[in-house]
Amino acid sequence: MTHNTYIYILIMAGVSYAIRVLPLTLIRNQIKSRFLQSFLYYVPYVTLAVMTFPAILEATQTPISGAIALVAGIAAAWLGAGLFNVALCCCSVVLIVELIISLI
Repeated sequence: MTHNTYIYILIMAGVSYAIRVLPLTLIRNQIKSRFLQSFLYYVPYVTLAVMTFPAILEATQTPISGAIALVAGIAAAWLGAGLFNVALCCCSVVLIVELIISLI
């Protein structure tokens, strides 16, 4: 490895460490702002959604089947289906839509 590679690794390690340590050192008191508390509460969910949504559309052969499966999965979850049933519903929808698209 070159000398620059070690510098890049050290910079990345420093940034990763700073992201984790700075909030612990700067925020010592309890957060009393309701807006900030609700914002921090939803950050993990938003991050997961932002990482998952593009993968749902790109995991299938056509984005259309992924989008239709996403809608079907949301509907199944809304109606109270469990995680396994939602996944089964989405996989079935993708299979059916892909078969229909291949026949057209």
